Amino acid sequence: MSKSSTITDPEWLHNAHAGEILLSEFMQPLNMTSKDLAASLAVDSACLDAVISGEKPVSAELDLRLGRFFQMSEGFFLRLQDSYELLEAKRTLNGALDRITPHAA
Repeated sequence: MSKSSTITDPEWLHNAHAGEILLSEFMQPLNMTSKDLAASLAVDSACLDAVISGEKPVSAELDLRLGRFFQMSEGFFLRLQDSYELLEAKRTLNGALDRITPHAA
């Protein structure tokens, strides 16, 4: 477990949601709107907008659709989402993990 303040202190590191990465690293370089991407993926544009804005997490189904469209591995966007959620949980726990004594094997 990391005790680094760089990882756990919210003032040190921006924690990008999977939707933010989708927008900045995939859609913007292609000048693609969320409406265009939603149509290409055959998903509701309001649902995609909620993911992009960070209001909703990436689902397994959306991950598969995005992976196929952008030729990425299955689970790529889910892993981005999981990384985001883990860091947010660490920040929320704010040291509570340090008070848990690991069980000896």
